[in-house]
Amino acid sequence: MNDELRYQLLKKLEHNPGMTQRKLAEEMGISLGKVNYCLQALVEKGWIKAGNFRRSTNKLGYAYLLTPTGLEEKARVTLSFLKRKQREYDTLKEQLKTLREEAAQLGACTSREAD
Repeated sequence: MNDELRYQLLKKLEHNPGMTQRKLAEEMGISLGKVNYCLQALVEKGWIKAGNFRRSTNKLGYAYLLTPTGLEEKARVTLSFLKRKQREYDTLKEQLKTLREEAAQLGACTSREAD
């Protein structure tokens, strides 16, 4: 499981521990089987705890609660995700600058040809 997927899962579960696997799959645009596999991996790593609360009065069903180490992992992947997105943003800014310069040069060439 890559950092982005881990980040998205941990973020969604932190904000809504009672979210169903089906809803997670729908919101993340991945298969239900992949969500199930990833959640099992997070449980095995000790980053989330899954509890069955069906017998309780609020009928929550399953809840996926982040453990203290899960919160630490979420912080780590959040920073990693942020750094990667910042690099992508910086690269995109440079590409846009180059394209603007090329477009300006093409515009100057086109207007000279018209004279």
